[in-house]
Amino acid sequence: MGLVGCHRCGAVWPVQTAICGRCRKHLVSRDPRSLQRVWAWWTVALICYVPANIFPMLRTRTLFTTQENTIVGGAVELLMHGSFGIAVVILTASVLIPVAKFLAIAFLAVSVRRTDSISNRRRHDLYWVVEYIGRWSMIDVFVVAILSSLVQLKTLASINPGPASLFFALSVVFMMLSAQNFDSRLIWDIAPNPQKASPDDRHPT
Repeated sequence: MGLVGCHRCGAVWPVQTAICGRCRKHLVSRDPRSLQRVWAWWTVALICYVPANIFPMLRTRTLFTTQENTIVGGAVELLMHGSFGIAVVILTASVLIPVAKFLAIAFLAVSVRRTDSISNRRRHDLYWVVEYIGRWSMIDVFVVAILSSLVQLKTLASINPGPASLFFALSVVFMMLSAQNFDSRLIWDIAPNPQKASPDDRHPT
């Protein structure tokens, strides 16, 4: 159509326009290195996610004992004490959502290289969901930070973040960077399957 869309603000300009007149960002029809950055950040996030689940997330010290809990171990302990709702929230935000994001971003990065049975509209919806839920992935880190600031009773009891909190936070940040570097316009460059294509599978600007 001879048009190019700004990836930052969404404004549409003639394809020969070099700089967006609204936000002053350089315009490119497609980012040729998008997938390289996606896989780079994805790999680093996965590397950080492994120690985030192995090392203790929370270190609780009382007058006589010191206890360390991993993410899953802490959720299991909450279940044993009857806090079912809190345990489900922690498992969902710290395990299910990150794993789902790893799989979703990997699927999108692979699927833009080939025609699949999933329509382009569904791929774009999946990318939107990944972008939306990214902000909720830091719940576990926020819980640790709040507990560490509130429970500081000197020699009686104290709660401190474990090394897993740093790795988990880094994993979340790297996953957000991986998702943000994915050029969603690449989805629409895939030739839709004639038998599976929906009426909304139209090539954008």
